[in-house]
Amino acid sequence: MSTTIADAVPRLKRLIPRLRGKRIGVLGDLMLDRYLWGTASRLSPEAAVPVVDFVEQSECLGGAGNVAANIAALGARVEVFGVTGNDEPGRAFERCLRAANIGDPGIIADSKRVTTVKTRIIARHQQVVRVDHERREPLRAATQEKLLQLLFTALKKLDALVLSDYDKGLITDDFADRVLSAAHQLHVPVFVKPKTSRLYAYRGARVIVCNAKEAGFYVTRSLTDEKSMEEAGRALLAHFGCSAVVITRGEKGMSVFEESSLRHLHVPATSFEVTYARLGQAGVERGATGRQVFDVTGAGDTVLSVLALAVAAGAPPGDAAMLANTAAGVVVGKLGTASVSPQELLHALDDIRR
Repeated sequence: MSTTIADAVPRLKRLIPRLRGKRIGVLGDLMLDRYLWGTASRLSPEAAVPVVDFVEQSECLGGAGNVAANIAALGARVEVFGVTGNDEPGRAFERCLRAANIGDPGIIADSKRVTTVKTRIIARHQQVVRVDHERREPLRAATQEKLLQLLFTALKKLDALVLSDYDKGLITDDFADRVLSAAHQLHVPVFVKPKTSRLYAYRGARVIVCNAKEAGFYVTRSLTDEKSMEEAGRALLAHFGCSAVVITRGEKGMSVFEESSLRHLHVPATSFEVTYARLGQAGVERGATGRQVFDVTGAGDTVLSVLALAVAAGAPPGDAAMLANTAAGVVVGKLGTASVSPQELLHALDDIRR
């Protein structure tokens, strides 16, 4: 079953104000996204690589932090749970949280760990290289227990919990099982974008979000057509024991599978593109087949964030997926890790109707 977002725009616009004030917990791997901006006009004499002349440095929330930033940008109240190192990037992460008006009582600074940092070097709006500084070993038992107790204390006040797993050592099968069990007992819905290294965690989540490649990995076959996509979605519903599965499909949009529905919902990709060189002209090119992708950094975080927040606000998964699809279309039109505001989301929905 396919639908057009244009038909759903009126109710999606009514949904946006209901997002404000919801209390959402975000548990996961916390990272700092660091950008080194510069210009490049020559190649190095040492190797066939560009020489970047440094101009400035900027930092923002990455990983689960970016999920939290996306939720906060839409007016929800966010509580973040995770572990950083007791180091300079960890302190930079805290500054970014404060700038985004996100509190940090659920964050533990562990002197035995390092804060994950992804450093991107950007020249002329093009990413030249990314350098990752991280360690992936599991948390120490004492740190894990302290984090779980912070979460369990806060759960009863939350409208939803997002599990943002980047496979950096925070979330293990046992850890995920304890979190989901506690959330289930308190009737707090959990939204997860799983990692393929964990085949049996996350059972009982409200919604699982994955891309087509990840879905194919879970069902051990390539998803080459609508029939294989349908079979994979049904298999994943059973595998995770969840209420809904959302498979993101890039330029093909999203497919939403619900336990309560025999037919899946296909949400097409946004049917217009934003252009940046047409100064003084309309910014939307009608008739294009997909949104112009400027930078996909964090787009998956946006989908997970908006989907969880919309369902927490009472939207069915199909409407939540359409709103998340629209939000992701805005974010990929921005350079670097980014979020979307309620005003930008409303403008994007208005553009769809024109």
